[in-house]
Amino acid sequence: MLSPVKVSEYAHALYRSLGPQAEAEAARRARNCEQSGETKDAAEWRRIQQSITQMRGPRES
Repeated sequence: MLSPVKVSEYAHALYRSLGPQAEAEAARRARNCEQSGETKDAAEWRRIQQSITQMRGPRES
């Protein structure tokens, strides 16, 4: 299991490289892991996705 610091580091790195698409990419990777039966990896990607969501803040309507 990744530490909270590592989750944050991965989330920031993914956001730096993909910008607004980072959240969708983390979700895609989580789904791929879930479909492959890699539940632990999927959970890590969901944590990374959540970290990106928090980093971005509330969306404007």
